[in-house]
Amino acid sequence: MAEGKARAGDVLAARLAALDLPKGGFSAGARADASARLDAMGLPGKRDEYWRYTDPTAFNAAVAEPLAFTSRASTLFDDIEQLKLVFVDGRFDAAASDALEGEGLEISTLAAADAAGDHWAAELYGKLETAGQIPVKRPFAVLNTLAATDGVLIRVTGKVSRPVHILYRREAQDADVTLHHVVKMEEGAELTLLETGGIGARSNVVIEVDVAKEARFHHIASKRADDAKVGIGHVFARVGEAALFKSFTLSVNGSMMRNEGVIDIVGDDAVAHIAAAVLGDGTEGRFHHDDTVFITHAAERCESRQVFKKVLKNGADGIFQGKILVKPGAQKTDGYQISQGLLLDEGSQFLAKPELEIYADDVKCSHGSTTGALDETAMFYLRSRGVPKEQAVVLLVLSFLADALEEIEDDRLRDDILTRLDEWLTSRAAS
Repeated sequence: MAEGKARAGDVLAARLAALDLPKGGFSAGARADASARLDAMGLPGKRDEYWRYTDPTAFNAAVAEPLAFTSRASTLFDDIEQLKLVFVDGRFDAAASDALEGEGLEISTLAAADAAGDHWAAELYGKLETAGQIPVKRPFAVLNTLAATDGVLIRVTGKVSRPVHILYRREAQDADVTLHHVVKMEEGAELTLLETGGIGARSNVVIEVDVAKEARFHHIASKRADDAKVGIGHVFARVGEAALFKSFTLSVNGSMMRNEGVIDIVGDDAVAHIAAAVLGDGTEGRFHHDDTVFITHAAERCESRQVFKKVLKNGADGIFQGKILVKPGAQKTDGYQISQGLLLDEGSQFLAKPELEIYADDVKCSHGSTTGALDETAMFYLRSRGVPKEQAVVLLVLSFLADALEEIEDDRLRDDILTRLDEWLTSRAAS
C-alpha cells in the first residue's frame, strides 16, 4: 500500500514539475487551495471507481504525446452572427478575435485579469469546481484550477442576441492546453456559448457557470472531426431559481476523450439539460469516448435531462456514467436519463453505468440504457423503396441521434450541425 502511494506521488510530482504554474493575481488564493487539495487526493489510477472504464495514463503523463493533426480552421457556425474569441495552442489571439465587448456583456481573459489584480471572477474561480468534488473526486479539474494559463471570463447582465464563440486552433503537434472559463449569468440574463475547433494534442478545459434566478444559459460544443487528440473537459454549473441550463456536445472521432458534467440545481423550478451526440470510427486508430455526469437536485419542482447517443464502428469504445442525486426536501423532482449505443459492427462496444440516488418521496425519476445494431426492419423498408444502402445507414444514424440534437433550442445552430453530420456520415458510409 505504501509503495503504491509512493508511485502515485511520483506521478503527481512529475506532472506538476512539467508545468509553469501561474503566480499572483486574483486567482492566487484559489490556486493555492487547489494545490493543497490535489496534493491530498492525488491523480486517479486505473482502480478508481469513476475511472474503471477509462485508463487515465495519458492524462497523468508529465508531457503530452505529439499527435498529428490537420491545420484547417473550423467553419462551423461561420454564417451565424457571433462574437468570436480565438485561442491558438491555449493562448488568446487578440488579433484574430473580435473586440472583448458587447451589449449585456463584460468579457476579459483569465491571463489579462490575473495580471491586473482584482476582478469579479475572484468570487467564482475554482468555487464551483471545489463544490463539485463532493461526493466524487475529480482530480483533473483541481489540476486545471491550479495550472490554467488562460481562459475567458464572461459576466452577462442582459439578453445577449449573438452567441459568444470560443474558437480553438492548433499549430503545434505537442500542444498541451489547459484553459479555465468562468461565466456569471446575472438575474434574467441570457447567453449562448459556442466552442469549436481543434484544441491541442492534449487538453484540459474547465467551464464554471453560475446561472442566477430566471437566467438562461445555452452551451454548444463541437469537437472537430478527424484529429488525433487526448482531451478532458469539465462543466460545473450552479442553477438558480427558475433558471435554465442547457449543454450539448458533438464529438466526432479523436483518440481519447472524457467529458465530465457536474450540475447542482439549487433553486426551485429550475431546469438543467445535458446531452451529447458521439460518432466514433476506429479505422485510423483508437477511439475512446467517456461521458461522466452527476446531477444533484437540491430544490423543489426542478427538471433534469441527460440524453446521450453514441454511434460506434471499427473497434470504437463508448462509455456513459450518469447519476441523478435527489436530496431530502427536493420534492416534485422530474429527472430523466437515457444513454444509448448504436454499434455498426461487432468490434465496437458501449458501456453504461446509470445511477439514481433518491432521498425525497414525491419525485419522478427514470433511467434507461440500450445497446444495439441498426434496425433491420427500418433498413429493409428504406432499401425496398430504392434508398441505396449507404444513404439508408446515414438516415438511420441521424434518426438515432435526433433526440440528443433536439436539445439544441436554436434552429440555426441545430441545422448547421445536422448539415455537417450528414456530410461527414455520407463521406464515410461505405467504410
